[in-house]
Amino acid sequence: MSLVVYLAAGLFGLSAVVLCRRPMRAVRDPLTVSTCVAIVLGSLVFVCSAPLTLAAVNGLTGIPNFGAPLTYGMLCAYSCSLLILLIHWRGGPREQVRRMVLRSIAAYVPLVAAIVVLFMLGDARTERLNDLDTYYANTPYLCEMILLYLIGHSAATLAMCALCVKWSREVTGLLRTGLRLILAGSALDVVGFQLTKYTAVAARWTGHDLDVLSTQVAPPLAALAALLCSAGFVLPRLLPSVLAQVRSLDDYRSLGPLWTRVRFVSTAPKPPSGWWQLPRARLHWREVSIHDALLGLAPYFDDSVRERALAAARRAGRTAHDARIAAEAAMLADAARRAAAREEPLPTPSGYRLHATEVSGTSGLVELAQALVRPPAGTPVRGGTVRTSHG
Repeated sequence: MSLVVYLAAGLFGLSAVVLCRRPMRAVRDPLTVSTCVAIVLGSLVFVCSAPLTLAAVNGLTGIPNFGAPLTYGMLCAYSCSLLILLIHWRGGPREQVRRMVLRSIAAYVPLVAAIVVLFMLGDARTERLNDLDTYYANTPYLCEMILLYLIGHSAATLAMCALCVKWSREVTGLLRTGLRLILAGSALDVVGFQLTKYTAVAARWTGHDLDVLSTQVAPPLAALAALLCSAGFVLPRLLPSVLAQVRSLDDYRSLGPLWTRVRFVSTAPKPPSGWWQLPRARLHWREVSIHDALLGLAPYFDDSVRERALAAARRAGRTAHDARIAAEAAMLADAARRAAAREEPLPTPSGYRLHATEVSGTSGLVELAQALVRPPAGTPVRGGTVRTSHG
């Protein structure tokens, strides 16, 4: 059981590391801070609840079952952090957000203190690493302690469910998906963890033994619920960035033929340690380098080549835009060929501006690269021949 719990804690905490990959920027964002705090506290709950950790804590403190109030207090802190996270996620006037955060803290700090006091008043001399909730279900003060931590966690979870249902009707896209994942995780926590715990404890009150619900069913379902909630919090924050990196990688590869054709002209300095850079950084460098190369090839641009290619593309039924891109590709291929052969530039510069230099982003360069790979059939270039280029 400890291995499963530690694995859940590791996966849970990993999302906090990903979110806080830029610490200096993250600490200035209350939403990122509250998300990371909630995830870290959730990971600590799993670590503290593992039987191996409980045994180590009890041994280090010399107090039997001291790990129990530690875990319960940590769970209450985690519940409070979830409410605070939802408050920041919802947003609103700063003073209103601040008041709601302080109210949440004011509700859970006394709860944690009460758990510690009840543990000290109770008689928990027999160490129980797996079934403390049910073993001490009928013990004075300890029974109240167990109910108190369960009620505190239930209150936070049910509040999350209600807020997620309400807010998911007001938003769309990834935010709605994230809220639904949080709702699914919270509902699973209610059914799989809380109800099983309540049932097992109540069974002890009536003289029955349903400890298996508390010891075998609740922990793995709680781990799955926490992972779902973590995915719901992280997904709306990370997925747009991941998709942007995927698009950048696609554009980076699409620019390959154009870069192969003009790279010998570029004088842009190469970035240090480029092998580990993310696709967006690689794409930015390639975009800058290609624009630098196009500037270097501008003295070789031949308007007559472009005009003949434009006319041929129009006769082939191309749209005005596609015909322009095809003509520019033919002119660029001709300029690159003559520059590579060390021919002299044209005596009179063309002054023509490529479409790729008139638009922002990489879309224009990608169109130009695609036109180089698939030039229109019958497009003439300098000298009356047809060149098919595979950069």
